[in-house]
Amino acid sequence: GKSLSLICGALSWLRDFEEKKQREAAQLLALGERGEEGKKELTSDEPGRPDSKGGAGEPDWITAFVQKKEERDVVDRLKEEQMRRKKRDDRLEKIRQNVQLKYAAKRKRSEEEETKRLLQLSKEVLSEGAGVDVLEQLDHNEEELILAEYESDEEKKVVSGLEEDDDDLEEEHVTKIYYCSRTHSQLSQFVREVQKSPFGKDTRLVSLGSRQNLCVNEEVQRLGALQLINDRCMEMQKNKHEKKSDEEMEGKKRCVSRTVCPFYSYEQMQFLRDEVLVEVKDIEQLVALGRETKACPYYGSRFAIPAAQLVVLPYQMLLHEPTRRAAGIKLKDQIVIIDEAHNLIDTITCIHSAEVSGSQLCCAHSQLLQYMERYRKRLKAKNLMYIKQILYLLERFVAMLGGNVNQNPSCQAVSQTGTVLKSINDFLFQSQIDNINLFKVQRYCEKSLISRKLFGFVERYGGPATAVKTNKENQKLAGLQNFLLTLQQGSDKEGDPPMEAENDQVRTASPLMQIEGFLSALTNANQDGRVILNRQGTVGQSSLKFLLLNPAVHFAKVVEECRAVIIAGGTMQPVADFREQLLSCAGVDPARVVEFSCGHVIPPENILPIILCSGPSNQQLEFTYQTRDLPQMMDETGRILCNLCNVVPGGVVCFFPCYEYEKQVYAHWEKTGLLTRLATKKKVFQEPKKANQVEQVLVEYAKCIKRCSQAGGQMTGALLLSVVGGKMSEGINFSDDLGRCVIMVGMPYPNIKSPELQEKMTWLDKTMPRPAGQAPSRVLIENLCMKAVNQSIGRAIRHQKDFASILLLDHRYARPAIFNKLPQWIRERTQVKPAFGAAFAELRKVRTCILCTA
Repeated sequence: GKSLSLICGALSWLRDFEEKKQREAAQLLALGERGEEGKKELTSDEPGRPDSKGGAGEPDWITAFVQKKEERDVVDRLKEEQMRRKKRDDRLEKIRQNVQLKYAAKRKRSEEEETKRLLQLSKEVLSEGAGVDVLEQLDHNEEELILAEYESDEEKKVVSGLEEDDDDLEEEHVTKIYYCSRTHSQLSQFVREVQKSPFGKDTRLVSLGSRQNLCVNEEVQRLGALQLINDRCMEMQKNKHEKKSDEEMEGKKRCVSRTVCPFYSYEQMQFLRDEVLVEVKDIEQLVALGRETKACPYYGSRFAIPAAQLVVLPYQMLLHEPTRRAAGIKLKDQIVIIDEAHNLIDTITCIHSAEVSGSQLCCAHSQLLQYMERYRKRLKAKNLMYIKQILYLLERFVAMLGGNVNQNPSCQAVSQTGTVLKSINDFLFQSQIDNINLFKVQRYCEKSLISRKLFGFVERYGGPATAVKTNKENQKLAGLQNFLLTLQQGSDKEGDPPMEAENDQVRTASPLMQIEGFLSALTNANQDGRVILNRQGTVGQSSLKFLLLNPAVHFAKVVEECRAVIIAGGTMQPVADFREQLLSCAGVDPARVVEFSCGHVIPPENILPIILCSGPSNQQLEFTYQTRDLPQMMDETGRILCNLCNVVPGGVVCFFPCYEYEKQVYAHWEKTGLLTRLATKKKVFQEPKKANQVEQVLVEYAKCIKRCSQAGGQMTGALLLSVVGGKMSEGINFSDDLGRCVIMVGMPYPNIKSPELQEKMTWLDKTMPRPAGQAPSRVLIENLCMKAVNQSIGRAIRHQKDFASILLLDHRYARPAIFNKLPQWIRERTQVKPAFGAAFAELRKVRTCILCTA
């Protein structure tokens, strides 16, 4: 219902707006034509009064001339827009009418281009030969690892040919709607809803995604890590645009054959762009079309943005300004819809935060040092200068963790463990890097692709065979093998066990790629973030983290440029966070903010929310950190579940505050025999921690419920023990028999001992107003808790005819401040039951109704 409401509402407005705009344009054009006819009469009026003055002190004839010129300019612009629009519409209509002809032409052209490319590559290979003299006798592939000559912005006065081409190809953006959601699966679901809607055939829609989702070049896809895919793709483009200059230099030095992407063909991508605009396609269909037409879906879809009416894209692409700029997204006077926005603040914070470990810093320093030593004679002075600056930065970062870059990080013990928070300026001064321009270093990393070159260097020399040769604690790094100890996992039997988890991350990409993100984060304003120094047992386990405190600074640019921003979601309560932390801090006038909430489509009798204050043995339910571990509390929870499983058919989903508590309760029930009692009525499943196991557990859970409903007998379904904030608390639908009852054990308050949360609370208390005398930090804690609760209990009711009961096990839910933060459609129907008996009677009524319906 929500998606369809957004689609119909937004696209109806867009259709009406376009019709109104066209009517106004037609009127202006008609007036312009009449004005041209009367031009001679206007210029001959009042010839005897050349010195008469206008309102601004100018002679009347000058004022009239300026006005007429402005009017003519408007008319000319409208005529140009009309011609462009007609040309585009004619082109798209032609494609609709000649589908077979178009595909035949595409295939033929693609085959011809591929043949031409292969011939060219063959010629280059033959002409190069094997024994050409090169400085230091670097082999053919190694040339690609050398950094190209770098010019800073101040030196680069001439615009490159690539940028000129891009300007020529730039098309004017029509008024459009940007729709973004959290995951690609949610976006695909939205596109399918558009396809089914009345607007499906007439809307020009384009789906945007990352290279990881849209790349059709198998060689690049095999790299796996998103950062590597991005860098490899950009490098291939650079090779394509450098080809001409290489040919010109052929007489002076050897021309290196560089790989170019066969799918990056402008002509083919134009065809793909038109095909995307003709018919609504989701990500999967777009990738299939890219393979068929031998065109890059990633860039082809970007070419379609200017003419598109609806652009569907993930959060990160819209909320991260550099990504937005690179994608060619222009928000000026456009509409933005942010769906599934319950975690919008967290998303913006995560996108602009960054963390690097001590082992990554040492590893990157060692890699870069080896790289510089090997290619010192080939690198230009500018490159050497920036590499030395980066090496110095890495050295100082490791020193801040209490270590030395020239020693193995896993062997260096940290003398003072603990967590320290610093402002950005304090961190820069104390690490002695305040004299380095981080903006220039960041731009150098971005333009030179140094992390990609470094990864290629390590890939070339860092085979597992060379990884286990030396491991002496205080030996100064003399070879590449030393730092590779920190890169290899599995092949190094002597490695430090605590390093394993982080090695998984390091191996996917060069550590320098993650460090670039940290450097970029340090360019934020001093008041908007903090640097967290987390010193653990060894330097390798320690880390530096940038925490963004004020997400509004990055959201402000979106709000300022857009005509309207719609923040939507099924479980948005409480909304105070969005209003105060995002909109108010971004400088939005409160008069601009309109709140709209509507009820659920289900009838009132289809949902039974109950706040339960005590259990079957009259034990008060209060799951605080101090009381929840008590055996009597865990026993009471088990007794409640046993009683419920006796009367609730199908699936029961029980949410615990965290994985550790769920495991603790499960072990206690196992020990007391309560688990065996539960298993007589429901098969018990546990939510796995690993994401790749979730699907399998859900399939088994669903199969068990279906089998029990068909077979009858003593076992009536399944019980799933889940975790708030886990894989199953968001994005999973427990519709119909999969979730006839959802139970929330306790209140999932965040860990207030977390340094990050404490800093956020302090910052809010300093910067935010106090509504009704309540501290903003206290409001934040309650809101974080209730957002998680609302997201979890919303899993049960998924369509109009669905029904379920919801049990909140904690008397604190009945407190007005907490109760009012439940979604309105649940709050209106919630019953507070002080005793278990009354709640159990209500649940039995629901069972009786279900049996009558069946």
